[in-house]
Amino acid sequence: MDDFLNKFLDQTSHFFNRKPGLLPLIAILLIILNFVVHIIVGLMGVETWLASSNLLLHLGLVIGLVGILLIRPLE
Repeated sequence: MDDFLNKFLDQTSHFFNRKPGLLPLIAILLIILNFVVHIIVGLMGVETWLASSNLLLHLGLVIGLVGILLIRPLE
């Protein structure tokens, strides 16, 4: 199990080392998707759990902050 986890973390760090701006870009897309979900729900007039919880917004913020913090150490 430890070998699998070490290999996974090693491959992940190499992947994000080659693409340092990918996590902030994913975060921006999730925040925009949250905005679109709110517009669609507002036009339909139906309240959904996804729109009321702002899950995509919060997930986007966390991924964006982690992505920005990881840019320097992975260089």
